[in-house]
Amino acid sequence: MKILVTGGAGFIGSHLVDALLEVGHEVVIVDNLSRGRSENLNPGAAFEQIDICDARVENVFSTWQPEMVMHQAALANVRESFQDPLEYARVNVLGSLNLIELSRRHRVRKFVYASTGGAVYGEPVRLPVAEDHPIRPLDPYGASKHHVEHYLELYQVNFGVDYTILRYPNVYGPRQDPYGEAGVIAIFAQAMLNGRQPVINGDGLQERDFLYVGDVVTANLATLEKGSGGYYNLGHGEGVNVNRIFQVLQQETGFTGKREHGPAKLGEVQRIFLDCAAVARDLGWSPQTTLESGCAKTVEWFRAH
Repeated sequence: MKILVTGGAGFIGSHLVDALLEVGHEVVIVDNLSRGRSENLNPGAAFEQIDICDARVENVFSTWQPEMVMHQAALANVRESFQDPLEYARVNVLGSLNLIELSRRHRVRKFVYASTGGAVYGEPVRLPVAEDHPIRPLDPYGASKHHVEHYLELYQVNFGVDYTILRYPNVYGPRQDPYGEAGVIAIFAQAMLNGRQPVINGDGLQERDFLYVGDVVTANLATLEKGSGGYYNLGHGEGVNVNRIFQVLQQETGFTGKREHGPAKLGEVQRIFLDCAAVARDLGWSPQTTLESGCAKTVEWFRAH
């Protein structure tokens, strides 16, 4: 198929592009390179450097006539979203709506949307968090991502635009930005390899569901034929605390320093991990990469780069 991938120069998007090309699809990437990196671009894909909010994105649809859109592009920094909520609404909501509307006009067969399981649910009232858990995002980033889910539902009901929504947990792996706010595995791995002391926020007992990027890619590939009109959590279904992450990376990098703790992050959810029974049932997907194996691959990449 012809598949348009937004954010295809980014961390997750570039891995998805690589996999789609490997199995024989034709791919066009839309990325403004504000967060993505040109070195992540696969030369086997066409590339259009353009913002998803730009009206000229329609030219990409007219020229390439994609059969599917796999929408990975987004602003995704929780603290930054508090500082500039209007920009997060512009890019994540209006940019996504621009793509959904163009998909309607150009008769795109399916729209696959990367949402967030870590931010749309807010503070969990039960664990693991299933898809029917109350939606209570506690930051502008989570709110902006969830708004788009509603637009996809109404575009399917009124215009027949098919979709699948994947709610990501904490994704990690090669090519992740080690200098951002999120991505504790990338941040710690880079620091340890450079002999710098990583600092754990708070007591380090906060738990997240850490998922290797290769497993995120296989979930996206499963949506090519399955998951019509569904929204699915991804993950292992269990939490891992940050102190454990430090220990695993210490073993992989040979870092000799001890754990160092700093102030807790204001407003941080203490424990969240996702129930993934629905994606296993409907898409036949489950993660195949253990934390130890995924961290080893990640450290290997950072060591080489």
